[in-house]
This record gives sequence, structure tokens and C-alpha cells, in this order.
Amino acid sequence: MTKIVNHWIGGKTVEGASGNYGPVTDPATGAVTTKVAFASVEEVDAAVAAAKDAYATWGTSSLARRTTILFKFRALLEANRDAIAELITAEHGKVHSDALGEVARGLEIVDLACGITVQLKGELSTEVASRVDVASIRQPLGVVAGITPFNFPAMVPMWMFPIAIATGNTFVLKPSEKDPSASLKIAELLAEAGLPDGVFNVLHGDKVAVDRLLEHPDVKAVSFVGSTPIARYIHTTASANGKRVQALGGAKNHMLVLPDADLDAAADAAVSAAYGSAGERCMAISAVVAVGSIGDELVEKIRERAEKIKIGPGNDPTSEMGPLITAVHRDKVASYVTGAAAEGAEVVLDGTGYTVEGFEDGHWIGISLLDRVPTTAKAYTDEIFGPVLCVLRVDTYDEGVALINSSPFGNGTAIFTRDGGAARRFQLEIEAGMVGVNVPIPVPVGYHSFGGWKDSLFGDHHIYGNDGTHFYTRGKVVTTRWPDPADAPTGVDLGFPRNH
Repeated sequence: MTKIVNHWIGGKTVEGASGNYGPVTDPATGAVTTKVAFASVEEVDAAVAAAKDAYATWGTSSLARRTTILFKFRALLEANRDAIAELITAEHGKVHSDALGEVARGLEIVDLACGITVQLKGELSTEVASRVDVASIRQPLGVVAGITPFNFPAMVPMWMFPIAIATGNTFVLKPSEKDPSASLKIAELLAEAGLPDGVFNVLHGDKVAVDRLLEHPDVKAVSFVGSTPIARYIHTTASANGKRVQALGGAKNHMLVLPDADLDAAADAAVSAAYGSAGERCMAISAVVAVGSIGDELVEKIRERAEKIKIGPGNDPTSEMGPLITAVHRDKVASYVTGAAAEGAEVVLDGTGYTVEGFEDGHWIGISLLDRVPTTAKAYTDEIFGPVLCVLRVDTYDEGVALINSSPFGNGTAIFTRDGGAARRFQLEIEAGMVGVNVPIPVPVGYHSFGGWKDSLFGDHHIYGNDGTHFYTRGKVVTTRWPDPADAPTGVDLGFPRNH
């Protein structure tokens, strides 16, 4: 019997009422294992109404109560990390170690939310004028929504909701319909931790659910992570409806390798950053820019390492890379490799046509490495979101920086060098929101914020860290003036000596 994934509204599972369902497949076998209910407009309205009702009390609840619940949730999350990772592997396909790493990165933001009291401290200026004080405070927005992608079904929601609910908001999550089960497990753990009904809700669905969240008058803010075209649509539509928006888009992350770099370390980094999680992550290194004469040696070192990666089912402990999320996506990724030579690239490794014995119907693709890729090739200009690494050649550092800065994306980038001065110039001159120096995937820790520049981010706020706290709250300034108690009206004795 096929498993059915339903919604979570008002603290309990709610069966889908629209009659519309989507398939969820096991990427390793290609078999449909689950049906996920798609929400109607009415079901979206019900979830938002539950969140609005809960906000009436949650928004004014004490910080101590909120953080106590989050501490309990963190303990439950830690205890259930293997179970969540198994759900991710079953529906996304990534290997178990990658899935565990995803949960661990989500835990970082839960840690931040547990200590949110520091971020929410206000400011006070006394005696700005005679007996006049000015204070600034931050207050929650109300009902907020998160729309999250398939590649990190546990981590990306945890980049959003812990901070949102810690700051006093209530939350409606619309996770990817391709791998929805992790979000329901998280909802159950939040309920077990004592989170009041309606503070956290999960709606599954497609564009119908998304569009209703973007236009609903009771949704005050929307967080999104996904592709650039959808991020732009989310930002434009939600902003037009008066909502605060943070919409993180796609990427084409470059790694600049200077001639003085440790090439073994650079090759190790390129392989892990390009092919980890099958390349299905917005912080993957998908373009290596080799400076000067080191290109041939670097490509050979990358090839040697890439050929050794063991591809197989995510639940096989020996697998280092799993399948792609769907057959359609697999075929799209493969098309960039099969068309690369005609566009002037040299195909060093071709992973198309790869299969795993005993799992022939899985969404498999092997490792692909393309060298001397022209900047006009689709394999370079598009975000592939798969295990395809492009190598480009330049003669100088300046050419490399100009090449990277000409990309419409500005999510993350890295430089590999032994020269501190070159690294310092790079971090100041490069046009990207996150920079790594001898670090291939510069995802910030939880107490710094994550976000790119240019077509990688729409909206003013990055996600989590201090930006996350500011996004889910709004500032208020209070100016007060109180008469001195010694000036109390005649007949009222407050025990103060009279000034006159």
C-alpha cells in the first residue's frame, strides 16, 4: 500500500481534501513509494487561520517559554537525527552521511534560536532631553511562511522556522513536494516538545498553494530558497502584496585556483564541493577557474579523484554519491554533458548513461568533468544542479576575477592560494555574498548570515544569523517622559521631598 503524506495544521495531521496528489519516488529505484496531498486554496486558508489564532497568544508569550520549548525540540532533534536522515535518503537519494550532515547544519540554527534572547535585546538612551528616555525594541510580525526546496528538506526549513517562532511569529511551511516526509517528522517533534497547536504548520502542494500564500492578507513575510526564476517571481509577487520577502535564488559558484596553490588540496576541495550530494546544492562549486600553467595538472588531479567516487544507493554505507532526485532532472543534467563538446568544451569524464547493478531504474548519473569550457557554453552559463564540474582557463588573477564578476550569479566563491595578500584582494574585489579562502563551500555558521548577491538573492535580508532575527521582527522606538515624583499633585504623598 502506497504511503500518503498529509498536511499538519493546528497541531495535528489533516488529510488532504483537494483530491490532488503528487508522486514521491525513491530515487535509487525509480519506484513511486508515496503520494503527497496537494493543498487547495481553502486548505491554505485553514493553515493560515490556525497560525493566526495561535499568534494571538504565542506572539505575547515570554521568551523563557519559547526558548524552553526550543531546547526540548533540540534534544528531540538530536535523538531523532538518524530517523530524519533515513527519510531524506529515501526520498531525496543523498547518502546517509550527507543527510546526517544536513540535520547537523540545521541544528546550528536551532542552537541560535535557543539563545535568541541576546539578539532580541533592545536599546535604551536616558536623558536625551530633560526627563526624556528613548528605547528601541523588536516585535514579531505575525504569520510568516517558508517555501523550501528539495535538495535540503530538513536543513533549509530549519534555516527559517526556529528563528521565526523564537521571535514570536507563527509559521506555515510549504516544503518541496518531491521529498515531504522530513518536514512532517519535524512537526511531530515540535509538538512533542510542547509547541502550542498552530504555531508551526505544514502544507504540501504546488503553485496553487504557493500563490495563495503569496497573496494571503494574513501572511506578513515569505522566506524562499530555490531557483533564480522562481525566487524572482516570489519576490515580485509577494512584494506586490505588501509582504516582507527574502528569496534566495540559484548560483554558479566559482573556485579560483592560483599558481601557488596546494594543488592536491585544491583538487580534493573541487571534488567534494562539485560532486558532494550529487551536486544538488546551491553552494556546490560548479566552475573551477585555473590561473596560468597549473590547469593541466589540476584537471588531472581532479580526474584521478573523481573516478574513485563510489556511486550507489544512499542507504548503502559504502556509497559516496547517490542518484538525482528525479529521472527528468537526471536527463536534463545529462544534456549539458552530451552537448558540451559541440559548444567547444573538452569532455574529460562523461557520466551519462551510468547505472548501478540491481538498481537499473534509479535516477543515476555518473561524474562528469569538462575542461576548457567556453563562457558561452550552456554548461557554464546555466545552473546545472548536478555532478558536472566545468574547468575554465585564464592567464592572470585579474582575468579570473573579471570572469567571476561577469556572472549574473553572486552566491558563493572561493580562492585557493598560499598568498595572504592575494586572498585579501580577492575577498574585497569579488562580487559574491559568501567567500571562502582555501575553503570550497563557505556556508556561514549559524550566527553569521547566509546569502548571495546579484541574481542569487532577491530582498534585502540574508537568511539566519542577525539578518534572520531582523527579518522576522520589526523595530519600534518608544520615547517617554515622566514627571519627577517630587512634583506629584497636591495631596498625593509618594514619600519624596518637595522640589519647591
